[in-house]
Order: sequence, then C-alpha cells, then structure tokens
Amino acid sequence: MKSAIISVGTELLMGQVTDTNAVYLSQQLNTMGVDVMYRYTVGDNDGRLSEVLDLALKDCGLVITTGGLGPTEDDMTKETVTKYMGDVLEEHQPSKEALMKMAEERHHKFTENNMKQTLMPTRAEVFDTDAGTAPGFALSNDAGKTIVCLPGPPREMKRMFERRVRPWLAPKTDCVIAYQTLRIFGKGESLVETEILDLIDAQTDPTIATYAQEGECSVRVASKRKTLKEAEDACHEVSDQIRKRVGDYIYSDDGRSLPEVVGEKLLKDKITISCAESCTGGMFAAYLTDIPGISEVFERGIVTYTERAKMEELGVSEKTIAEKTVVSPEVAAQMAEGLQKKTGSDVCVSVTGIAGPSGGTPEKPVGLIYVGCRYKGVTVVKKLLTLNMSRSWNRRYAVLSMFDTINRMLDGRAVPGSDHSEVL
Repeated sequence: MKSAIISVGTELLMGQVTDTNAVYLSQQLNTMGVDVMYRYTVGDNDGRLSEVLDLALKDCGLVITTGGLGPTEDDMTKETVTKYMGDVLEEHQPSKEALMKMAEERHHKFTENNMKQTLMPTRAEVFDTDAGTAPGFALSNDAGKTIVCLPGPPREMKRMFERRVRPWLAPKTDCVIAYQTLRIFGKGESLVETEILDLIDAQTDPTIATYAQEGECSVRVASKRKTLKEAEDACHEVSDQIRKRVGDYIYSDDGRSLPEVVGEKLLKDKITISCAESCTGGMFAAYLTDIPGISEVFERGIVTYTERAKMEELGVSEKTIAEKTVVSPEVAAQMAEGLQKKTGSDVCVSVTGIAGPSGGTPEKPVGLIYVGCRYKGVTVVKKLLTLNMSRSWNRRYAVLSMFDTINRMLDGRAVPGSDHSEVL
C-alpha cells in the first residue's frame, strides 16, 4: 500500500513549530508495511490543500493528514477533505455527546465554534478522542482512495493513531516491515559504505542504507515479508554479514544510543563510575544522568577546567603540566587515576582537549582531545584529532569517545581500536 502524509498548518511553513508528526507517522506506517512515498507540508488554505491532495492521491491509495481539525476559522482540513471527497458534513451525535461530557467533567464552557468539531462527513469512519476535543476520521471514495484526518497536537495525534487508526488500518495491509539498526562509532559513513558496498549493490530485500549522524553513523537493514518472523530473520541474516565487516565498531543492533548501552552495562553489573571533565564542561555527566536509575552507579562528576583545578581536585602533577601541557596523554591519564584515588569508583573517565574554535597551535591544533579511562588496574588514553573547527561538534565527539572507551574496556577490549590509542 502506497501512502502520503500531509502536515497542515501555516505555523509549520513559517518554522514556528517543528513537524514531529510526519516523522512519527512515517516510522509507524513503515513498520506496518505501508510504504510512505511522499510527505507534504501545506498552509491553512483550502485551495492549496486541494492541490496537494491531487498530487498525493495521483500515486497513493492512502493519505494521512495532521492538523486543521480544531474549532477556529483557519482549521479547515475537515471541510476541504469532505468537499474534495464528494461528501457533506452533518452533526455526529456521539462526538457531540463526548464533547458535552468533557465540558461537564472539566467544568469548561465551550464556545459556539467548539461545536464545529462535532460535524463529520456522512460516510466517514469517525475516530473518537480522549486526549483533546477534535475527533479524527477516515473517508473513502468510489475509486478506493482513502484520506485519514488526524489532529495536529502530537500527543492527541499519537494517541489516536495507536488507539484507533492502527487497529483500523492493520487488516488492510498484507505485509509487515522489520528493521534492524546497527549503530557505529569510530568509523565514518563513507568508509562503512565502502566495506559493505557489495552487499548494498546486490540488495533487493532486505534493503541496506547508511546514515551519517553527528559523530557517528548507522546502517539500517529493512525487510518486507508476509510475517514479522520472516522479515526479522531476513534482517538478522544480512546484519550478520555486515557485522563480519565492521563488527568491532558496532555498539548496538537495536537502535540504542552509546550512552544507553554503557549505562545498561554499568547498571547490570553494578559497576560504579565517576568522571572528570575539562573541555566538555560536564556534558558527559549530563548524558549519563539522562539514563533512568543511573544514580545507583554514578558516584561523582567533576569539571576541572583550569590547571589549578586539575592539580587540586585530581592530583595532576605540576611538573607534568609544565612539561607536557594540560592537553596531553599524560595529563589525561593522571586525571583518571587521580579521580579513582579520590572516589574509589570502578571506572574513572577523563577528558582534556582544545574544543575551539580558537586556542590551537601547529603542535596542538583545535580538535586535539585526549580521553583517559581507568578500570581494573589499567589506564587507557585515546587521542582524538577531529580537524573540526566546530566547538559543539568537537565536544560531542569527545563525549561519545568517552562512552566508547568505557564500552570497550567493559567488554575487555582495553585498547579502543585506534592507531592513536595507548595503554599506560
């Protein structure tokens, strides 16, 4: 089944609101075996919405709209779709009763224009709502084309899709799609693609696609089959071939992020952790504390931004700083080791570097960063040289490298797979 998504709202075109609905619907429809061929955004305008419906229905049997079902004058999606599909609006008694009940329970006095939301196309399958005031609906024509209209607020739209639209749509599809997402750190998208290019060139089903993300990349394997098990088995078979090529750099095969993977390992084995950050200024601790329950193992996070702080808080040698500077493998190692002495944590990770965009020299350019990690009596230092002048990019990459180093050490791979890494 081919489908299109139309997001309705002038505020979307003006960039005042980010369209998360289209992303969510694309993901959900694809997992149900519904191919999303197009995504459109159109303002609150009857004529332009009709033109977009022409475009979408020319190639697709299903169109899903979001937005424009509210009580105000510029909410015109329902009226436009009803007219477009050759139907008329009339009062839908169950929707009216639900609206009046909601008003009574919430002690709201609805205005006259709220009653506009009780009008529905006569041939429509109406989807009630318990998360807002606007019902949705599905309307088909004699040509077998169907338009599903959902509310715009993401919470209302998602709840209606899950409760009403998914069960309504599921029997109408004859296949399912399974995905497996391999997330990779330490090897760029172009290099990953080169190593699996023969698999990509030979693909039919499952399909293979590489995606660049900030500081990392991923490979998505997708298969469309009659049953979920058939699709999942096909994905696993191809993923195993990819793993043979780039397996050392794959940190998850289910879409989990690197912080999530590390956090789960720490929590599972009750491994305590502390961090000492310089150029990242607490970003590592912030990522770590996004993980629910991490307080069970996260002991301490220290930002030691100055030379004095590194010496006083972590015991870094003044002589080492004078001879090697603060951006050096020796200082990164002493930061991690000093932190372990101070906290007694099982894993102690540190970072020091030049995030930029200024402060670099020919000997120590912007993007030079050292990550130190101490675990089970071994200190590992990883050298990063990003050659990127973006301060935010360098800091994020440093944080991901900290998680990657920890992940490898927890797995017993002391050297983090880099020519610039060394065990001290």
